[in-house]
Amino acid sequence: MATPYKIQLEIYEGPLDLLLDLIRKQEIDIHNSPIARITGQYLDYLHKLERLDIDISADFIYMAATLIYIKSKMLLPPDPLAGPEEPLDPRSELVHRLLEHEKFKNAAQMLYQKQQLEEHVWSKPDRTLYAGEESEGEMVVSPLDLVKVFQQVLERRREVVKIELQHEQFTVAQMMEQLRKRLVAADAGVQLVAFFEECPSRHAMIVAFLAVLELVRLQAVLMVQEKLFGEILLRKHKMFDVVFSGGDAMAQIDEQYN
Repeated sequence: MATPYKIQLEIYEGPLDLLLDLIRKQEIDIHNSPIARITGQYLDYLHKLERLDIDISADFIYMAATLIYIKSKMLLPPDPLAGPEEPLDPRSELVHRLLEHEKFKNAAQMLYQKQQLEEHVWSKPDRTLYAGEESEGEMVVSPLDLVKVFQQVLERRREVVKIELQHEQFTVAQMMEQLRKRLVAADAGVQLVAFFEECPSRHAMIVAFLAVLELVRLQAVLMVQEKLFGEILLRKHKMFDVVFSGGDAMAQIDEQYN
């Protein structure tokens, strides 16, 4: 009896994951990557998916077109009529996106590992950091609950098939400011799940998660539940106005994540 023919093909969450893997496996300088070689390897991967009759999402095809466009621009001499805002290296924007993606991917992996460790350790969270702010009948939740909620929302986002070509990019400080405005406008608080789900992209969701973490760390935001296993709400903490009154803290946060 003949043994079945097996093909092992790595699965990637998105085109940036695939590009990063190609670059890191070959130990290529991400700032000076050989675009022709990377484009060829990227297209080879897509051709393998086609031969296996696997549907290719629109963002993988869009990235293929982007790589081909960058490759063609690098073969041409610089445009003498290009303005000063035109980047000298056609790869610069893609390199920036790859570095941002790698940074947030590493942060998500670190948080996942921390959660795995926490699940096997019994601990008693330090509730004194949140004392005196909860309303009667409400329970304060720990940052571990924040990690679990974020991962659940992230998993649901992966299951939704949607085309995401390009979205506005946010910094952590900008996302903190968005949450501040929502908390000021909503006396009852902001639902944590809704705040994550309204983000237009996975990148924005990760930035939103980091923003909530920072606000909890700075004691500007309190996470509470009205009942056990209930919806987690974000409310203003006693330091809310103090944290947002000075611009230095926001500037330092942006520097930390740059």
